[in-house]
Amino acid sequence: MGVVFVHGVRSFESLQRRATPLALGRMTLLVASLNDIIKSKRAANRPKDRAVLDVLQATLDEKTKTHPS
Repeated sequence: MGVVFVHGVRSFESLQRRATPLALGRMTLLVASLNDIIKSKRAANRPKDRAVLDVLQATLDEKTKTHPS
């Protein structure tokens, strides 16, 4: 069964547009952007999501520093 609901995301189409394709063998997976993952975890606000937010945000901050848009 796939994901039915993603907290903090208005539509799967918008999530998909911002996703990055990742080749895995003969398949291509779409990986949500780090911004979308952080937004979703903030919106879900569960203990397990809050537990990783600092690491995800630090990763995004570092990525932004080394690869500015």
